[in-house]
Amino acid sequence: MGNFVVAQVFNAVEPIVEAPIMENSAVSRRVLIELLAAGGLLAAVPARTVAADSAPHVSPNDPIASALGYTEDATKVDTKASPNYQAGEKCANCLQNSGAAGATWGPCKVFAGKLVNENGWCRAYVRRS
Repeated sequence: MGNFVVAQVFNAVEPIVEAPIMENSAVSRRVLIELLAAGGLLAAVPARTVAADSAPHVSPNDPIASALGYTEDATKVDTKASPNYQAGEKCANCLQNSGAAGATWGPCKVFAGKLVNENGWCRAYVRRS
């Protein structure tokens, strides 16, 4: 016969329920994974919002920021070290920035988990169209 789970109530001699172990496991497992994924997304949304509000600011001394020539004031970019810089470029109009318009600090895709100054600039700058 196959693998069966036999459930008995108290001291009953005959089995009450017989069911194959793996008969619906794939469906149950799939549903469970979908529910866990959906629950994880729902749980992550408020946590991520709170984290974005309280995230640390990128320091120009941060190793990644330093390598990318990040500065909190785009008007002070070293044009010899960053010849691609053009006047008017800043984090506020960069494609990498996902901050709200008018905010002083906002999240950047390049510096995950940290906020950049909207008036800042780095070599990863890509003009938002």
